[in-house]
Amino acid sequence: MIREYFRVLVVDLARGRGRIEEIDGRDRVAGGSGLAALLFGKYGSTDLPWDDPGQPLIFTIGPLTGYFPLMSKTVCAFRSPYLDQYTESHAGGRSALALRFADLDGLVVTGRAPALSCLVVGSRTLAVEDVHFMAAMDVLESGKLLRSMFGGSGHRSILRIGPAGEQGVAMAGINADTYRHFGRLGGGAAMGVKNLKAIVILGDAVFKLPPGREYAVLFSRVYDLATSSGMMTKYHNLGTAANLGTLNGIRALPWRNLQATSDPAISGVSGERFAGEALLRNSACSGCPVGCIHVGFVREQFMAAHRYLFKQVAYDYEPIFALGTMLGITETFAVLDILDVVERMGLDAMSAGVALAWATEATEKGIIGEDETIVSLRFGDRDGYCRAMRALAGAENGFYRLLGQGTLKAAEAYGGSEFACVLGQEMAGYATGEVFFTSQAEGFRHSHLDSGGYSYDQQHAERDVEAAVEFLVRDEADRCLLTSMVSCLFARAIYKRELLAECLQGLGYADLAAALDRVGPRVQRLRWQLRIRTGFRPGTVAIPRRFFRLENWKGAIEPAYLEELKIAYGRAIRELAAEQATQPDSGMTSSPDSED
Repeated sequence: MIREYFRVLVVDLARGRGRIEEIDGRDRVAGGSGLAALLFGKYGSTDLPWDDPGQPLIFTIGPLTGYFPLMSKTVCAFRSPYLDQYTESHAGGRSALALRFADLDGLVVTGRAPALSCLVVGSRTLAVEDVHFMAAMDVLESGKLLRSMFGGSGHRSILRIGPAGEQGVAMAGINADTYRHFGRLGGGAAMGVKNLKAIVILGDAVFKLPPGREYAVLFSRVYDLATSSGMMTKYHNLGTAANLGTLNGIRALPWRNLQATSDPAISGVSGERFAGEALLRNSACSGCPVGCIHVGFVREQFMAAHRYLFKQVAYDYEPIFALGTMLGITETFAVLDILDVVERMGLDAMSAGVALAWATEATEKGIIGEDETIVSLRFGDRDGYCRAMRALAGAENGFYRLLGQGTLKAAEAYGGSEFACVLGQEMAGYATGEVFFTSQAEGFRHSHLDSGGYSYDQQHAERDVEAAVEFLVRDEADRCLLTSMVSCLFARAIYKRELLAECLQGLGYADLAAALDRVGPRVQRLRWQLRIRTGFRPGTVAIPRRFFRLENWKGAIEPAYLEELKIAYGRAIRELAAEQATQPDSGMTSSPDSED
C-alpha cells in the first residue's frame, strides 16, 4: 500500500500486547536506516544501557520493498551489546518481503518476555508464545521446529538466535531464514536479553501494484539490468568468494591473525575451489533474481561405515576469510565444518573467527594456555576450532565469557592487545591499507559496508588525507540513501539516483523522489547524532599496532598517515553530527529523540 506515513507495529513483550503507530517522515528519511533512526529516537533511550528492557529492537524496510527487484534487505537497529551504542545490522532473506505482506513498514519490540518466547506477527496476528523448551537449542534445530509450529507461505520469515544469543555473547547474531544474518555488533544478544528466542513474521496479506503499463515496463527494465546486463554476474557465479584469490594476489588477504597478507595455500580455499568441490546450489533472497547465496555441503559419517549425513552450509567471502585464512585453515570442507558450528551456535562468523585467531596467537606466545582455551588452539586445526566455537558461544568459562564480549576486552585482561585485529569490532577481511582501516575503525557500524574504503585503497596510490576523508563522507551518504530504500548493496551499480527517483515516481512517491539528494546526508547526520549521544567518540578508536606493521602490494603501511587520517575522519564525523538539523531542507528538529 502506497502511503506517505510509516505504519509501525510496536510490541511490548512484557504485556504481550501491541499497537499500530502511524509515524510521519517518509519524505525526509525514506525508510530503512532513516526510519530505524527515527524510531530509536522515539522509542529508545540514549541514557539507559543496552540491556535495559525498555530499549527497542527495531526492524524496518523501504518504500520500494516488494515492488522492485533487489529491494530485499531489512535493517535491524538496536543499542549494541558489543559497544553499548546505537547501531544497525542488515540482512536479506525473506523478512523484508514478509513485513511488506504483513502491511508493516517497521516492527519495534520492547520489554522482556516473562519466559523464553517467540513473537509471531502478521497483518491479523500478534502473539507472544512460550517456547521455554527451545532453551539452548541450536539455530538449525529451532528453525525446523518453528517451521512446523507456524506454517505459512513463502512470505513467512523466521528470525531466531542460538545459544550464543541466549548467553548474552556480544558476538551473537540473529539468523534470518537459515542462510542470512543480522550478524554484527550483537543483535543476537539484544534479542536474547528480551527472552526472545525467535520472531516469526507472517506475510499473510496482499498489497496492490500500481495500475497501468508504465509500472510493468519499468519493472521489466530494472529486472533486465539485474539479470541480463552483466552487472550482477559476479555475484551469481563465484560470488564474493572470487575476491579471495584477488586479494591474496595483491597481498591484502589476512592470514593467521594478520601475520601475513598472502599465502600460496590460497588454492585450497579459493572461490574456484569452493565452486568446484563444495557448491551444491545457489539461493536468493525474496524479491531477488540474482541468486548470490552459495550453498555448499559437508558430509558427516554416522552409524555404519559408508553412511553419511549431508549438511548444507552457505558461504561467501567473509566467512571463508574469518574461518579459513585467518585461522590458517587451507581446506574447503574444513572451513565449512567450522562454519556449520558457527551457524548452529548463532555466532557472527567474522567476529568469532578473528577472536579465535587472536587467541591462537596469544597461545603461541604463552599469554594464555589450555586452562583458558579448554582445547589446544593451533592454526590449521579444524577440530580444535569447532570445539572452541562451542565454548565461545556457551561462555563456558571466564576466558570465553570475556572473549565473547570482544577481543580487546580479553586482551586488556590477559595481554596481547597489540596483535588484536580489531577496528572498532573484529576486522573484515581487507588488508588493503590506511583508508580501509580508518573507515572500519571510525565508521558508523565498524563495517566494511559503510563505505568503499577498501576500494579507495586499491584505486589511489597517493596519501591525501583531505581527498580520502571527502570520499569516505560522500560515499557513506550515498550508501545511507541505499540502506534507507533498503536496497541490496550489491545492486548499487543498478540503483543510481536517477533510477531510484523513477521507481519512486512510478509508485506515487513524487515528493520523496524530488528530495533524494537530501535524504542520504540527512540520514547520515541523524545516525551519527544518535551514535554520539550513546557514547561514541569520533577520532578516538584505538587501532592496534598490528595494523601499523603490515605490508601489501603498495609497500609498508605509513603509521603517520593512518593516524592523521583517523583523526581527520573523526573530526569530519563530529562536524556532520553537529550540523543543525533545522536547515530549510530537513524538516527535523536538532534532537534525534524527537518524534520526527
